[in-house]
Amino acid sequence: MMKTRLYADENFPKTVVEKLTELGHDVLTVREAGQADQRIPDTDVLAYAIKLNRAVITQNRNDFIQLHKRVKKHAGIIVCREDHKHPFQLAQRIHLKLLTYTSLENQLIRVNKLK
Repeated sequence: MMKTRLYADENFPKTVVEKLTELGHDVLTVREAGQADQRIPDTDVLAYAIKLNRAVITQNRNDFIQLHKRVKKHAGIIVCREDHKHPFQLAQRIHLKLLTYTSLENQLIRVNKLK
C-alpha cells in the first residue's frame, strides 16, 4: 500500500483523521501544523499542502473542486461529503479509494457518503 501523505483542512473530522491514521495514512491536520483558528483561505491551504507535498482532504467540496480546476499542479485533492453518522465508514471509503491510486499527483478524488 502506498503510504498516503494527507493534509486535513480545518473542518475535517478528527475521528476520520484518527481512523485514516490507524489504516496507515500519514495525516497532518491544520491544528498540528499550527494553522488552526486563523481563517486561512482555501488557496493558502492548498498552497501549504503543495509545499509539504501532501494531498488536501476536505469536506469543502465546491471550493476545492474549483481550486482543482485553477491550480494544475498539486499533490492531490480529496473531497468528501459530510457524514457525521458514519465517520469510520467514511474513513474506510477514503482508504479503499486511495488504494486504487499509485499517485495522487494532480488528481481530484471524490468520496461520497452512504445513501
